Parts: sequence; C-alpha cells; structure tokens
Amino acid sequence: MAKDKTMYVCEHCGQESSKWLGKCPACGQWGTMKEIRIKADKPASAITRAALQAAGSDEKSRNQPMPVSSIRAEEEPRMDMCDKELNRVLGGGLVPGSLVLLGGEPGIGKSTLILQTVLKLQETKKVLYVSGEESARQIKLRADRLGTANGDGLLILTETSLEEIFNQIADVQPDLVVIDSIQTISTETVDSSPGSLSQIRECAASLLKYAKTGGVSILLIGHITKEGTLAGPKVLEHIVDTVLQFEGDQHYMYRILRSIKNRFGNTSELGIYEMRHDGLRQVTNPSELLLTENREGLSGVAIASAIEGVRPFLIETQALVSTAAYGTAQRSTIGFDGRRLNMLLAVLEKRVGFKLAQKDVFLNIAGGLRVTDPALDLSVIAAVLSSNVDAPIDGDVCMAGEVGLSGEIRPVARIEQRIAEAQKLGFKRMLLPAHNMQGINKEAYQIELVPVRKVSEAVRELFG
Repeated sequence: MAKDKTMYVCEHCGQESSKWLGKCPACGQWGTMKEIRIKADKPASAITRAALQAAGSDEKSRNQPMPVSSIRAEEEPRMDMCDKELNRVLGGGLVPGSLVLLGGEPGIGKSTLILQTVLKLQETKKVLYVSGEESARQIKLRADRLGTANGDGLLILTETSLEEIFNQIADVQPDLVVIDSIQTISTETVDSSPGSLSQIRECAASLLKYAKTGGVSILLIGHITKEGTLAGPKVLEHIVDTVLQFEGDQHYMYRILRSIKNRFGNTSELGIYEMRHDGLRQVTNPSELLLTENREGLSGVAIASAIEGVRPFLIETQALVSTAAYGTAQRSTIGFDGRRLNMLLAVLEKRVGFKLAQKDVFLNIAGGLRVTDPALDLSVIAAVLSSNVDAPIDGDVCMAGEVGLSGEIRPVARIEQRIAEAQKLGFKRMLLPAHNMQGINKEAYQIELVPVRKVSEAVRELFG
C-alpha cells in the first residue's frame, strides 16, 4: 500500500522541498517552510476531475497549440456589478471566467460589500453564495438589513467541502460564484485542517480550473495575517486574476477599496465607501468628503489636488510643528511616505532656510487615505511652514507640484483635470508648476492660476 507523502512548502513564495529547510532557497525567507501531508489513497487529480465535471468539460480534452497570428485579441466582455466604485477598481466590470480575491481586516465589511453587490445582481444573474463561516439565517438577516432580499436569483449554500460545492455548482449552473471564505474550504484529497497552506493551494487551483474551463467568474473572500498580508501561501495571489484590498479603520466610517493586482485593468484605481447602518454607500465625490468644512484661521492646513488612477480629488494635508520635547526630534506621518517627508524637510532647510532640525514634525493626510501622488509635495511643504510660523493659508487656495532636491517645482501629470476639480469645488487660486502652464488657456478657467518655479516663490505667494 502506498504511503502518505510529506512535503514542505514555503508559505511566502510556494517553493516545495522534500525536507525541512530553515531558509527558503527561492525567496530567502527564514522559517517559512511548512509541512503538508498528501494522502496516497486519494490522488489530487480527483478534485481536478470534479472541477471539470462542474464546468461541463471533458477531462480528456486538451488545448492545441496555435500560432499567435491566428489568435483573436478582442476586448473582454465585462459583467456590470451595479456598483460604480467596484466597477472602477475592477477595470470596468467583472470579466467572465476570472478569479477575484478580496481581502481585508476582520469586520471591515468584506462580506457586506459582496452581499450587497450580489443582491443587486440577482435580478439579471444567477449567483451562488457559498458561506463557510455563517449560517443561512445570519446571511438572511444581513440581506434584510442591506436592502431587498426578494428574488430567486441569489442562492445561499452553507458548505465547507469543495467536492460538495462542485456538485451543487453542476446542478445550479450559476453565472457567478462567491466563496466566503477560501480559508474555510477544504478538500478530501489533502489530509490537513481547513486554512492550511496545502488546503488553500489545492482549493484555489481547483476553483481556477473551473473558472477558466466553465467561463464562470468566482469571487473569493480571504483572511489576512496580523502583518496585514493575505493569509495562506503567496502562490494564492499568483493564481488569482485580481487581488483587491479593503482598507479602513473600524472606528471611522470610510472604507477604501484598492486593486493590488489586476490582469484586466489598472492597479492604481481606488473606490471609496461610507459605512452606514444599512450597508456601504458609494462616495462619488470624495473631495467634499475629505475637506474640512471650515478651514479659515487654521494653521498647518494645505489643500492639494491629487489623482489616484483616473480620478482627481482634493485632499487636505495637515501638519503640526512644535519644539522637540526630547533630545531627538520626531518625524511621524499618517498616509504619506515618511522618507519623502524627511527629504522635503531637508529641502526646506537647505534651499529656503527654515531650521526644523530641533522641531517635531507630524503629518497627516485627512480622511485616512494613503496617497502616493508626488503632486502632494508642494502642499506638504506649505502645511509644514504654515504650522511652523503659525500663519494660516487662505481657504480658497489649493496647489499641486512635485518638489525636487534643488528646490525646484517639477511638473505633474494631467494638470487640466486637477484644475477642473479645484474650480468645481469653488477654489479661487491654484499654485502649480510653471512648466505645466505651457499650452493651458487661462481664459478657459474661472480660477486664478499662479505658476511657481521654486519653493521660495511658492512661500512668497502663500505668506507674502
């Protein structure tokens, strides 16, 4: 009789080894080799056959190689998710046959987001919602709270066995499958507990086989570790087509949906939601949400015109500069790169002459956003100087510009969209790089455009 097979798999990169190693030979990580056990009497191919049967495909059929010239490259048809924010992050909708993974903190609203989305789809699509964490009664109570749950297009299945899930899929033939969550699903071909590396890898690979063969989209909800990364082997993120991250603080009402990986769209898009008692509300105009109602007389506040993906919005940059209470000055940032803040402070000291070495500097991007747009540099410097001299910036002024090491204001991309957004929200003046003024018709805007070439010029425009 054949014996069970024992292998060691790196939970970071998926490298396999027949013996335990302290350091993974592929990715170089220490202590990541975990033991998995594969039973000999239940070959792994059995679960693959179940996936092919659920997709209605013959296991013996094989793909044939073809020349690249004969392959038709057309725009992928997409499924409208009835959610503009989710459609934007996915790249225009859900592609049939794709495998999407959604991760986030416990209680952040992952299941709420997916459930309220499929409730809107049930009138046009047949959706199978598989839950391994909640009972059907719990899902029904949440569905009643989120909105209408009347309809036959949404089918609820509480099951953790992958083989039984494929049997139900073969009977139902849904247009969309939701797995909540992948860490609770297990297959009989692997002798380990649900959530282990081997279980997640085998289940995800089988679901991928079904999605690609049957042309049915699958949404996976996943857990994250205490470090904030998706739980399970790193190969899970390589298997799926799209990885979405749902972020936010449970003590605040705002949630941010980011795309970490997307084979069918841009990874720089983000969606913004507001958590309410009746579910998640889409925030179509984040600028009004991220700006303080009354900024008059407040020092250390500057408004920046930023762009994430294709969406322009105005964001509030807050800074606090105070005398260092300890020997070493502190540099603390929330939502902004700390190393870039240190660089901007060095530019201020070297090129403008402000001495901040013995002062604490705290920087915050309002609204809980994490922004990487380099156009925020000018607003960061303005907020720091405003707090340092305790002089407020006019509430009708916004700015956009990247700051170089020599103190110059470098041009930024898509300046017309930034100007239009500032004008729409009623701002009267906007500081922008002088190089971006080329080809811009000032008469077309009802906002005063102030070109600046150096940080010193921007300081004079803001503080006189």
